[in-house]
Amino acid sequence: MAPRLCSISAVARRLLGSRGPRAGDLAAAAAVRFYSKDNEGSWFRSLFVHKVDPRKDAHSTLLSKKETSNLYKIQFHNVKPECLDAYNSLTEAVLPKLHLDEDYPCSLVGNWNTWYGEQDQAVHLWRFSGGYPALMDCMNKLKNNKEYLEFRKERSRMLLSRRNQLLLEFSFWNEPQPRAGPNIYELRTYKLKPGTMIEWGNNWARAIKYRQENQEAVGGFFSQIGELYVVHHLWAYKDLQSREETRNAAWRKRGWDENVYYTVPLVRHMESRIMIPLKISPLQ
Repeated sequence: MAPRLCSISAVARRLLGSRGPRAGDLAAAAAVRFYSKDNEGSWFRSLFVHKVDPRKDAHSTLLSKKETSNLYKIQFHNVKPECLDAYNSLTEAVLPKLHLDEDYPCSLVGNWNTWYGEQDQAVHLWRFSGGYPALMDCMNKLKNNKEYLEFRKERSRMLLSRRNQLLLEFSFWNEPQPRAGPNIYELRTYKLKPGTMIEWGNNWARAIKYRQENQEAVGGFFSQIGELYVVHHLWAYKDLQSREETRNAAWRKRGWDENVYYTVPLVRHMESRIMIPLKISPLQ
């Protein structure tokens, strides 16, 4: 039986024919957007543990960064196997234009294909500088962006399913910033028991220091819209062997075992994805 081929329309060919920005341009733009006065010292402030009191305010207010108003969107696209290459090419031709256009208050944080985990899957992480107003501003502008609307229509022909979540970042994690490669990335997703997010945050605020020596910690997020009580931890490693060595080293540090002991009972389900960056990803 002949292999199935992905059907590429004339519109998709035209979108693919319009050369997108180079990877170097994307990394430079991402760096400029990242280094603002608001987050200039956020990495330093994140070193100090601040235990939160769950009785005083909403979880999102207690756990998220106070000095920034960033909102994140994570997208999971399950692609028809025969269309993955075409999907990647179409994505790489169109999304960088939004990233580089300062009229859109959004920027790419990372773009990947899943290597181990759910197959034929693309994962995209966006940052909206300005929170929900920035998200709505971007959405309203995209409604009038003819090229993006064509892109969405062509992309839909290549997908089996898609889902997304809106996220906030934990106050004690470093804010994701562009990094050079090559790296592999691990997205560890934890679905917590309702009512345990504060306890999770307090334990990880103490434990994150055990996982920063090799600069493997990229970002930590919790869901606000979509499936709730979901935590995403994003890690970077040179390769799978480096991942193994780094994780084993954490167990030799006094205090890491205590974090695992207290947080495992909070988890209902957990999942690990190993991901490879796309050419356009600021996280390489």
